[in-house]
Amino acid sequence: MSVLIDSAVWPGPRGLLFAHLVSDSSFDELHAFARAMGVDPRAFDRDHYDIPGHLHARALELGAAHVTGRELVTRLRAAGLRRRKAPRVGGRP
Repeated sequence: MSVLIDSAVWPGPRGLLFAHLVSDSSFDELHAFARAMGVDPRAFDRDHYDIPGHLHARALELGAAHVTGRELVTRLRAAGLRRRKAPRVGGRP
């Protein structure tokens, strides 16, 4: 039962790099952790928060465990908390 964060390698707005923050326990735990970090609720996307790289150290200070992206997804799936994107209807946009 823990909150996990991967490395900030995912490109985002304004040239920032982002990490993913998840819980392998519950969404309640994840949302409470994000609130404690001061993360905007709009950063939540299906099953994770997109965390800008400058907040990565703060997540670790608050007790998040640093894992690889692969480990993060593996543990999210094992916990039954992975929410995949819905398939697009009608093919390409």
